[in-house]
Amino acid sequence: MSEQMPTADVEAAVGETPVDVPALDQIPEEQRAAEPPAPEISKTHRILREIASGSVVLSICAVIVALVVGGVFIALTNQQVQQALGYFFARPGDTFAAIGNAVGGAYAALFQGAIYNTHAPDFATGIQSLSTTLTFATPLIAAGLGVALSFRVGLFNIGGQGQMLIAALFAGLVGFKLPMPPGIHLLIAVLAGLIGGAIWAAIAGVLKAYTGAHEVIVTIMLNYIALNLLSYLLTTSFLRAPGANDPRTPPTLPTAVFPKLFGSNYSLDIGIILVVLATVAVWWLLERSSLGFRFRAVGENPNAARVAGMSVRSIYVWAMVISGALVGLAGATQVLGQITTGFGSDIDAGIGFSAITVALLGRSRPFGVLVAGILIGAFQAGGFAMQAADNVPVEVIAIIQSVTVLFIAAPPLVRAIFRLPAPGSAPRRRRSATRTKGAVAR
Repeated sequence: MSEQMPTADVEAAVGETPVDVPALDQIPEEQRAAEPPAPEISKTHRILREIASGSVVLSICAVIVALVVGGVFIALTNQQVQQALGYFFARPGDTFAAIGNAVGGAYAALFQGAIYNTHAPDFATGIQSLSTTLTFATPLIAAGLGVALSFRVGLFNIGGQGQMLIAALFAGLVGFKLPMPPGIHLLIAVLAGLIGGAIWAAIAGVLKAYTGAHEVIVTIMLNYIALNLLSYLLTTSFLRAPGANDPRTPPTLPTAVFPKLFGSNYSLDIGIILVVLATVAVWWLLERSSLGFRFRAVGENPNAARVAGMSVRSIYVWAMVISGALVGLAGATQVLGQITTGFGSDIDAGIGFSAITVALLGRSRPFGVLVAGILIGAFQAGGFAMQAADNVPVEVIAIIQSVTVLFIAAPPLVRAIFRLPAPGSAPRRRRSATRTKGAVAR
């Protein structure tokens, strides 16, 4: 039988000096809990990190990705690119040149149709493109504010179409059936549009507050009711213009038409001033008033707001009333501003649903909605220029808007593409130090 070697002989044979490793329970608790000092972060780096993790940068990056995706669709639908792809392996440079010409030409036409026409003979003519963009943006901003306000209260107002149609009906009736003195006539017509939208949205608010009916289903059904109601009234002598071949209303009286801001050569009217004032008013309502505080509290947690003594039912009703009034302003600007020759059941022009895009892109913040509405208005104004100049399908603009909303709704995907930090996350160096500490502890 072999004998066990003494410990000293084993250590001598190995040639190592014994090391005393204390047990984990023998290490003082203060020493175990001590963390290595975190690296200092400069103030500039902290500010840049906050900016990079903010919603503004995220929205800009989403628009950039949407433009890239739109460029892919532009290239795929371009005839020259398709022809060049037929002999790609023989002359690949032709394909890349065709893609560059197609995408570059399309986005150049988008800029000229939305911001400034560089081919115009003078500045006054070239800036008409920006006037068109702001004209398109006017109802989008108003309706977007209404949808954004409902989002802040935790409600989903999908009834923008119906509220715009009823608002157009109310404003139109005052505009062409009730002659009044100038100034007063326009004011009453705008107020009628606000009241029409507020009444139609209040139906959904009351049903939500007192019966628990889901506002999405109710507002969608109200859209159908409003559309069919207006379509029916346009077939009757009550609303249809005498002698009209198609179902349209009589033209708005001149005393109820929005005056142009810069003369007849520009399409922009005082509607843009009204929506800017509405933006400031909504910001003050949400951020500075007691009612806005209750709106935000109910939107964050209705149960906690109820425990705090707030009437959640009344908040829901008032939120939908104000939301509908803002959407009604969009309907009034359509009737009294852009379309003064009479309107049909297509007066909403898809704005009621585009307002959801504007509200999402603006992060349900009033000034964000203002910028988002101008951006979508630029897409719409420039889309017609793209189609006319480079034969780009106008549906590409719809694709760009849809992809923008898609990426806005998926912030982690945008952050992963552009390597943006998440809000409240620690810098990478600090995370590395934390991981090192954990490894040492183990």
